[in-house]
Amino acid sequence: MKRTLAALTLLVAIFTGAHAQMDMEQHITWKFSTNNLEDGKVEIICEASIDDGWHVYSSELPENTAVPTSIEVEESEAYSILDGITEEPKPTAHFDETFGAELKWFDKKATFKKVVQLKQEGDVIIKGYIESMICNDETCMPPEMVDFELTVNTAAPVSEQVTDSTNADESEEEESYWGIFFLAFGGGLAALLTPCVFPMIPMTVSFFTKTSATKAAGIRNGILYGLSIIVIYLLLGVVVSFFFGASALNQLSTNVWFNLFFFLLLVVFAASFFGAFEIVMPSSWVNFTTKNEDKGGFLGIFFMAFTLALVSFSCTGPIVGALLVNAARGGLVGPIVGMLGFSSALALPFAFFAAFPGYLNSLPKSGGWLNSVKVILGFLELAFAFKFLSIADMTMGWHILEREVFIAIWIAIFGAMGFYLLGKLRLPHDSPMEYIPVSRFLMGLLVLSFTIYMIPGLWGAPVNLISGFPPPKNYAESPFGVGDQTPVQGIVSSNDNHGGMPEGMHYGPQGIPAFKDYDLAMAYSKKVNKPLLLDFTGLGCTNCRKMEDKVWSNESIKAMLANDYILVSLYVDDRKKLDEPYVSDITGKKIRTVGQKWAEFQMERYQQQGQPYYVIIDEDEKTLNTPVAYDPDIKKYKNWLLDGLEKYKSR
Repeated sequence: MKRTLAALTLLVAIFTGAHAQMDMEQHITWKFSTNNLEDGKVEIICEASIDDGWHVYSSELPENTAVPTSIEVEESEAYSILDGITEEPKPTAHFDETFGAELKWFDKKATFKKVVQLKQEGDVIIKGYIESMICNDETCMPPEMVDFELTVNTAAPVSEQVTDSTNADESEEEESYWGIFFLAFGGGLAALLTPCVFPMIPMTVSFFTKTSATKAAGIRNGILYGLSIIVIYLLLGVVVSFFFGASALNQLSTNVWFNLFFFLLLVVFAASFFGAFEIVMPSSWVNFTTKNEDKGGFLGIFFMAFTLALVSFSCTGPIVGALLVNAARGGLVGPIVGMLGFSSALALPFAFFAAFPGYLNSLPKSGGWLNSVKVILGFLELAFAFKFLSIADMTMGWHILEREVFIAIWIAIFGAMGFYLLGKLRLPHDSPMEYIPVSRFLMGLLVLSFTIYMIPGLWGAPVNLISGFPPPKNYAESPFGVGDQTPVQGIVSSNDNHGGMPEGMHYGPQGIPAFKDYDLAMAYSKKVNKPLLLDFTGLGCTNCRKMEDKVWSNESIKAMLANDYILVSLYVDDRKKLDEPYVSDITGKKIRTVGQKWAEFQMERYQQQGQPYYVIIDEDEKTLNTPVAYDPDIKKYKNWLLDGLEKYKSR
């Protein structure tokens, strides 16, 4: 009896421990509810609680990066599914060097909502699932699909919308708005040095010298002038927000045609800055405001500020346009905050010189140096223009501006800027120089050094200083470097394949021959008598890419993986649908995709969910040594591979 009791106790402990481990690996829990809206619409609400140190991705991510959160609703005659997902609070943005893109995610909690339109009265059952992937700084869990089944009734009252946010949400929004403000403030400071704005300072002093009879009047008029400038630019932010809205601007920022338009616009502005032509506002507009300056009082001060905005438009226009596009990511308030920051930087010095005209004498005189500033801004405008063209190119898959072409264009642009700074190039409005100032000489050397740094990028170097601007490495003419030299020794050139690849094999990371299907890989492993290396990985797994880039790139490790092992990469976030979905014996969840299949396989065989995860097995599916996870130590990984080979041979 005691033995039986002990055995039962042991079984309970094992089951409880396994169950606890699976619960621990979830790191996210979901709560589902509905909210009746007007006109028969129902909002499906999916609320996530996320463990500390983990995050879940937004529903909007760049293509070919991580797995975005999505809500899938089963079709029914009782309702129609409306497009789009809304999410709360605002996700935080983080630049991911692996994907060369900005990714958005949520910490601690997140809410995703989707709307359906009911077509009938009475109780309606809505079925579906939410798919998400969570990660921390070291690993990612496989994408998980959590089913929901909700009953709604059109007779239920319309629910009140909850708009309150937590202090953490307010803090995140506040931090985001401060970022927009300071970015825009920097843009305003840059605008001050443009030749369209700088010459307005003497005009300002001349105007206020005549209107400010006393020191007190000068200070008052200077404050009014500065506030007028801020109000004019704030009105621009309000108009953009009101007529277009944050969602429309967000869509514009990733829209193909908008990016093409903005590319052409920046090219036109760059040509103007180089001196090809002059962009000016209609003379009737400027004449109207100039006439009204003479009215005096607050109205005259306001029209003086309006004149400043119009005259300086040819230089401030592209800066303001770029700020509005980026500020729109901060919601409806974003463009307003952006214009507040920009106009504040622009207004402060003008308000100062309006209040104290005598201080004008301390400024450097306008001259050729201002045109040089304008030309340098032209080079920067031209360089940034190609980022917009790159977004459109990758979205449409045209492949006309792949990574090598983009870097080559930037090398040409910044190389020309460097030679211009050193006085080797002259443009139409440049003044002749007898000598190059030391500051300009040093800046020229810095720009040329940056240009030389980018050159190895043409041959596949990472060029991390410009990470995020050129397309990622997988969007290139030669993803493996110039010459596309992939390892063809060993497996691919073996006699039994007559120099070709077996069925299901392809060139994987670092050009290493690999499978994506476990059964095909196992069959080939038995055929050639080589151990099988299971690589549990993910398309959106950052640390997987780090292992491939930093460890698998080692020549000795690459040679072992290509010649001594049969590599099979099992992507747990592969969203390809299975021909026949099935229900998991472990979790009871419905397995719908290839990625779920491999995630289930990893959990069932090895009680692990994180990636990357590496396992060495023989033809009998026996694990040869202790599996390993993320560890970028090349020596350790090499010794682990050698140990696996030794144990395979000594079986």
